[in-house]
Amino acid sequence: MENLMEKIVSLTKRRGFVFPSSEIYGGFANSYSYGPYGAELKKNIKDLWWKKVVQNRADMVGLDGPILLNPKLWEASGHTEGFNDAMVDCKECKKRYRADHLVEKATGKDLEGQLEEMTKVLKEEKVKCPDCGKSNWTDARNMNMMFKTQMNGFDGDVYLRPETAGAIFIEFKNIIDSMRVKVPFGIAQIGKAFRNEIVAGNFIFRLREFEQMEIEYFVDPEFKWEKMFEEWLEFQEEFAADLGAKKEDLRRYEHPKEKLSHYSKKTVDIEYKFPFGFSELFGLAHRGDFDLKSHSDASGQKLEYFDAQNNRRFTPHILEPTFGLDRSILVTLVSAYTEEKLEDGSERVVMKFPKKLAPVKCAIFPLLKNKPELVGKARELYDALKSQFMCEFDDNGNIGKRYRRQDEIGTPYCVTVDFDTLEDDTVTVRDRDTMEQQRIKIEELEGFLKDNLK
Repeated sequence: MENLMEKIVSLTKRRGFVFPSSEIYGGFANSYSYGPYGAELKKNIKDLWWKKVVQNRADMVGLDGPILLNPKLWEASGHTEGFNDAMVDCKECKKRYRADHLVEKATGKDLEGQLEEMTKVLKEEKVKCPDCGKSNWTDARNMNMMFKTQMNGFDGDVYLRPETAGAIFIEFKNIIDSMRVKVPFGIAQIGKAFRNEIVAGNFIFRLREFEQMEIEYFVDPEFKWEKMFEEWLEFQEEFAADLGAKKEDLRRYEHPKEKLSHYSKKTVDIEYKFPFGFSELFGLAHRGDFDLKSHSDASGQKLEYFDAQNNRRFTPHILEPTFGLDRSILVTLVSAYTEEKLEDGSERVVMKFPKKLAPVKCAIFPLLKNKPELVGKARELYDALKSQFMCEFDDNGNIGKRYRRQDEIGTPYCVTVDFDTLEDDTVTVRDRDTMEQQRIKIEELEGFLKDNLK
């Protein structure tokens, strides 16, 4: 029997959520396209996040920075020299793996960053290759995870950004100068990032091209940050709940002090119980003043804040809440996937998305395809609603099959135009989750949907 992840991968391809990219050419290294329903789901998640963190808060502003940035930025941030993972190759099957992951899975030892020790353990413990089962490894060595490219008119390597935060830090001064912001305040951004992962996998959980929703929140260094740190953690857990995650499927993991970056005072991950186990969903770090000071030193520009009220100038400290968009989509898919056995003995698969995230909000059916008067009335209703809601018109197959299709894409409400509609201007509205049906007047339908799709 297929496991849950296999079922979700199958459904998302069959129903137009996620496609393996370049499939007509044999695929391409964990690359995916979001299909028509996946693109809608993705947009709905981004819109919800943006509304919560930017539009609903007076202390936040937004930014949309470029993917290609001056390479000096990555030198100043330490990415050029230090953004590495340890890799190792199997000499037999030529597959490449994260050395620290192999060691930890085989022995329980956390040897991240210790290349010689990892090599020693792999060989002495005869750790087997997950693919071919042999134990014949190269020495562990570091691989920089940034993608290099070239740019006409520029002499030297250019990189695709490995994170969105860099663009925020270098626009700090412009935001201060152009906007009426006062510390504490935050800058939010949604955008693509690229990491040359040694091993990508688990569907859209770990990708080389992915999207982040990220915040850099600037605070006074004398500010008591612990309470706000907890508030951001609670916000991340609340947003996970907005995606459909259950409380029991979430947990916090605080990085031990010896594993923290040298500039970090505290880092906590919000982990979710994916079908393959608990793994990081969101992260929150106290980064101190490392980023602004590093870019200030490297650029020669003062990245400071002037507190006019207290006549003092300082470099703000930063709290950094990060949200992986692709992982958020995966959480939404996993949480929504439901198999139900019905009273008549049949089964249905239904994606019980939170209604505000559902790709299609309402499907309009004529009861019968071969009755022009029903089709015409249904089309008229569809045209009236589509400017207010993401709607779908469907007259293909019998009504039961149409319900099942809409269940599998998570449509909250199906509206059927039948012969009674022609007499009294009422329609049958079916609820996705309960499958209960009720008659509603067409003139009240828009208000009903607005009230129930919040």
